Amino acid sequence: MKRGLIFISVIILLLGSQTIFAATSDSEIPGGIRNNRYFLESVRLANLAEKAFEEGDYDASSRYSQEAVRYAELSDEFVRLQLKIRETDDAIAAARRRMDFAASVNASTRYSEEYGRAQVAFAEARAFRASERWDDAITAANRVMAALAYISAESQTAQTAEVMLPSQYTVRYWSSDRDCLWNIAAKSWVYNDPWKWKILYDANKSKLPDANNPDLINPGMVLDIPALKGENRQGMWNSNTNYPSLP
Repeated sequence: MKRGLIFISVIILLLGSQTIFAATSDSEIPGGIRNNRYFLESVRLANLAEKAFEEGDYDASSRYSQEAVRYAELSDEFVRLQLKIRETDDAIAAARRRMDFAASVNASTRYSEEYGRAQVAFAEARAFRASERWDDAITAANRVMAALAYISAESQTAQTAEVMLPSQYTVRYWSSDRDCLWNIAAKSWVYNDPWKWKILYDANKSKLPDANNPDLINPGMVLDIPALKGENRQGMWNSNTNYPSLP
């Protein structure tokens, strides 16, 4: 009877150590998690238990078997923890991507309440992650996704239609604002691309002190900003207005 019980315990160990892997078969478990030190030790002890059993040393087989089961349980705990950490990190990464997207369509201005809730939830998610409160971190990250759920790429188009982009800009001083055609073209609400400076130059050549010198622009002169992508432009740039970026 004793030999049979030992043999059964070894079989249970060999099958039972795979329970977590079977339960998570739908997702790939990285080798570093699967083949952790606890699992490898449980396999080593299980082999010793089988070998002792075959040699007739049933007491040693029983000891090895019990230790193998203990290490298999530690391995299961380790795998559960690592999978939970990975789930937490994936949730926070998704929340971060959503926050970045919302920022790119100026959600902080157009949807300030929702964006504010998302910022609070994201900060909580990171704090919970730091204190190893995995489930709370995941819940907070999911609140970020919920707060920003209906903000889509169309939000930028809608905002562009609501807040008109300026069609003129008053040049400021180089010493304080570094204004030149290159830097002006780089402004997000102008062309969002410094290499488009020549469009400004061609549109305003007649206004320059020297039409052949695009590097010479004077503070106070008004530059026209031609539409580049069919965007609506009207009026003078206002420093107090939060303009959307040119797509």
